[in-house]
Amino acid sequence: MSTPTLDKPLTLALSKGRIFEETLPLLAEAGIDVPENPESSRKLILPTSDPGLRLIIVRASDVPTYVQYGAADFGIAGKDVLFEHSAENGGGLYQPVDLNIARCRLCVAVREGFDYQEAVLQGSRLRVATKYVQAAREHFARKGVYVDIIKLYGSMELAPLVGLADAIVDLVSTGGTLRANHLVEVEEIVPISSRLIVNQASLKTRSRDLQPLIDAFARASHSSA
Repeated sequence: MSTPTLDKPLTLALSKGRIFEETLPLLAEAGIDVPENPESSRKLILPTSDPGLRLIIVRASDVPTYVQYGAADFGIAGKDVLFEHSAENGGGLYQPVDLNIARCRLCVAVREGFDYQEAVLQGSRLRVATKYVQAAREHFARKGVYVDIIKLYGSMELAPLVGLADAIVDLVSTGGTLRANHLVEVEEIVPISSRLIVNQASLKTRSRDLQPLIDAFARASHSSA
């Protein structure tokens, strides 16, 4: 892969965990290896086998911000994170590729024994705990259901169990965590996967270096789908 025309290498923003792990095979398909694991390394800037590309490790919800403001040329973020970011910041991110990784779904869940359908039909006001405030608000607005949104940042499953909320809106993969906490999924809002996002200015000024990587990600995502 050609070295970027500018001295500064291209910067790809990633979060730890599932997205990082599922991005590694896509990078490998593009001929790029990452010698260090962010789970065992304290470094937040990681080199790759390509001197023209480095990774920065940031919180998942911060990836769109780093890309939007040009601290990263491109990044990988879940559709859930991008929806919230767009609602709060007015968009501004180019999303050329659905990478089909870190797939899950955004769902409504309640404690076992709670009659969600009856509560919705009666038009009662529900208390909903979530960190996906915009997605939850729009979902219930489309259904014509009145809700009070309680923003939480973690341990979402606890909210219905201690009476903080009637329902939660959260990401679900296998459903194991819900079952372990005696919750049941009652409604799917939207399927989720991770997208490649690109800074608009970088795409214009560094397209010769960025486009081959974008194309490589697109090919790798299609071959792994």
